[in-house]
Amino acid sequence: MKKLYILLLGSMLFTAACDNDLDQVPPNIASSDSLDDFSGVVNAAYFYQLGAVTPMAVMGDFRADNALMDEEPFPEFDRYGPDLTVMEDQFFGPFYTALYKSILSANNVIENSTDATDIGEARFLRALSYFKLVLVFGDVPVNLVANPSTTDLSIFERQPIAEVYNNVIIPDFQDAIAALDNSDVASGRASQIAAQALLGKVYMHRGDFGSAEPLLATVINGAASAGISLQANFADIFLNDLNSEVIFATQVSSSIVDEYGFSEFFSWFGGLDTKSLMPLDPDLIAAFDASEVGGGTDLRRVVTIDETLMASPKYPQTGGEDLDWIEMRLADAILLYAETLNENGNTPGALVELNKIRTRAGLANSTAVTQVEVRQAIQDERRLELAFEGHRWFDLVRTGTAEAEIGQTIDSNYFLFPVPISEILATNGVITQNPGY
Repeated sequence: MKKLYILLLGSMLFTAACDNDLDQVPPNIASSDSLDDFSGVVNAAYFYQLGAVTPMAVMGDFRADNALMDEEPFPEFDRYGPDLTVMEDQFFGPFYTALYKSILSANNVIENSTDATDIGEARFLRALSYFKLVLVFGDVPVNLVANPSTTDLSIFERQPIAEVYNNVIIPDFQDAIAALDNSDVASGRASQIAAQALLGKVYMHRGDFGSAEPLLATVINGAASAGISLQANFADIFLNDLNSEVIFATQVSSSIVDEYGFSEFFSWFGGLDTKSLMPLDPDLIAAFDASEVGGGTDLRRVVTIDETLMASPKYPQTGGEDLDWIEMRLADAILLYAETLNENGNTPGALVELNKIRTRAGLANSTAVTQVEVRQAIQDERRLELAFEGHRWFDLVRTGTAEAEIGQTIDSNYFLFPVPISEILATNGVITQNPGY
């Protein structure tokens, strides 16, 4: 059993006290003012991340051009219209609930613990939770206290994306960087290098390449000393949890039942859910074909796509319920770093980083030369390297290339997902719906 989940067995007692997700206090422990050890509350913050894994995985790949739904109404993911709200119970509601529960647990630690490491981990998890929430919903309610008012509905008002980034996500990751070290990266808990890598990604989503570059450079240059390195064999990344390439993962164990009650991410991508028995989008097959133009075989192809089953074998179905969900791995950080170098005018340096990933994939060095060509080459490489890891849709939105890559006009309202209607109703409309839904 994984180390973290031995600790989490006690955290299974943490359940929501109320229906409103910003008004949740774990009821089965002593009040915070009588606690002097908050490790269990930190573990609860880790545990609640589990409920967000599959919804975000589905949003990241099925909304994009990597995966397809078969059964109505689920093809709404590819129709870019107002009808995604009918899938609230399966995706958006559990995602929203899980992350706000993680935030509530983190707030408890930040507000009451005196242990610097506990607080650093809590800030990391709170930042990660809000980062995921703004990627999916845009403006979101912000709560930074352990026991929010049950009567003041103004706390549910959605805050602008920029304020959530500037007032919560960025400072929380910065505080985590200051509080944590890399002495135990292999344990799977939050670390300094994980906070640096994710803050670098945050800046990428803000279009702030100047701030992203030094952070990602620190990650790349400090990886070896933290015990992080590219796996020689691409397939091994997904066969062995907490391997050397993983910077941070949400740990999954069949011994711990999480709050997401539907098919898990490995089933969706492997074609084991009846809503998508053949999830592989032919466009991804074409992308792998293009990677092999000029000779050679992309070693990631057989790991990522099965053209007979029209599914992805990336996550083995045997033992799939024990597969961790990788939030950040070194190859992701390297490609982000390449992107910052290119956008900041160092195109030759960007090619050096890009070719590290291509070499591992068995491909020749990129033939791209200009900044525009290298920009496209990096985006293409991210797609192939990170397919079925929940990144593609968010990369397309971040780079402003969703319409061009998917090949159709998409109303920008549908770059975001619908806020759960249950939350809107529970707050008497203080929480509002995203435009277009």
